[in-house]
Amino acid sequence: MSLLLIFVSIAVLVLLITYFKINAFLAFLIVSILAGLLLGIPAPQIIGSVQKGMGDMLGSLIIVVVAGAMLGKLAAESGAAQRIAAGMMKLFGASQIHWALLITGFIIGIPLFYNVGFVLVIPLIFSVAQRYNLPVVYIGVPMMAALSVTHGFLPPHPSPTALVAQFHADMGTTLFYGILIGFPTSILAGPVFAKAVRNIKAPMLSTFKSVDLPESQLPGLGVSIFSSLLPVLLLAITTLVTMATIENDVLKTVIAFFSDPAIVMLISLAVATYMLGLRMGMKMKRIMDIYVEAVKDITILLLIMGGAGSLKQILMDSGVSAEIATLLNGLDVHPLILGWTIACVIRVCVGSATVAGLTAAGIVLPLLDQPGVNPNLMVLAVGAGSLMFSHVNDSGFWLFKEYFNLSIKDTIRSWSLMETIVAIAGIIGVMILDAFV
Repeated sequence: MSLLLIFVSIAVLVLLITYFKINAFLAFLIVSILAGLLLGIPAPQIIGSVQKGMGDMLGSLIIVVVAGAMLGKLAAESGAAQRIAAGMMKLFGASQIHWALLITGFIIGIPLFYNVGFVLVIPLIFSVAQRYNLPVVYIGVPMMAALSVTHGFLPPHPSPTALVAQFHADMGTTLFYGILIGFPTSILAGPVFAKAVRNIKAPMLSTFKSVDLPESQLPGLGVSIFSSLLPVLLLAITTLVTMATIENDVLKTVIAFFSDPAIVMLISLAVATYMLGLRMGMKMKRIMDIYVEAVKDITILLLIMGGAGSLKQILMDSGVSAEIATLLNGLDVHPLILGWTIACVIRVCVGSATVAGLTAAGIVLPLLDQPGVNPNLMVLAVGAGSLMFSHVNDSGFWLFKEYFNLSIKDTIRSWSLMETIVAIAGIIGVMILDAFV
């Protein structure tokens, strides 16, 4: 009976978001309270569970997500992302243009949140298509695939960061695995798949072309790449050092402190503030204004994460998590496949990758108690599933359609299929990696 009530609650969540157009944060709060009442939690305790779940979720990731947003916004405003794009184009040349766009999208996509990265790379895609007389969708798909993969697979993006917290995974290890799986996935969904959409006609819209910063105002290529990838470098280094056998207790304490993702992101932000801001002549007030705008951009994402944490806590406090664990343990399906499938279903129904990932996390959390289930790979499995078949209920679908000036049919042929390839290739990569780790 409890499982039926959970399905009813999830169905209500989907309806509130898709049919009634209720904001996802409010929908999560409504459904959390409804689920608490249906599952028999005493009414006075429900709000306490909601508040605890929200606090636990945001408390563990708000520094990482906010600092990541600030770093990405600074990379965009300072011209670092523009410099990386121009440098990659010069390095690879016209003959390897897809690889240039793919790698540029992957590098830019690590620090930049999806919507910011999308708008940032559109002028580059248009200018490359015009310069080399190539179809704009054919040119755009490799870069969009890379942005999508980093959004769904890699911390410090909101959904994978929240999944790391919920599953008690290691952020550095998840990032490492995510890159191992994500880059080949980007190749399949990008340069390989782009050949299938080469004949899609999409007249470029001058409305969306932005003016690039003058060359003299851009930071150097090395500085741009270093500042953008510093969180990755620090997480990789601290993860490797943590894995080493160290007997000195003081050294262990120091390493544990600096390997914390929040400290990594704050150090990275401090370095970028100087390298991309103050060093380039930007006033501190201007830098802080950029950071304020960055926080505004992600406020709703933070609220959605908090709402998802509330629902997870309701499931735990009601005891239904134990029932779910018992049921799922009896299914003859690999836990990683099951987590991916649940995320896929919610994604197709709800549209938002973040909502799909976080909602699925609360359902599959009991699976992590099974022996041999790697929490880092579960993050990636759910993340891959949360990208499955984006269609008309996803804002990303309309973003791609309008910017590339496509019909709905051609958007499904290009964007929706690209996202589907990312989801399927992602889970294949997860299962291959699971065989070796």
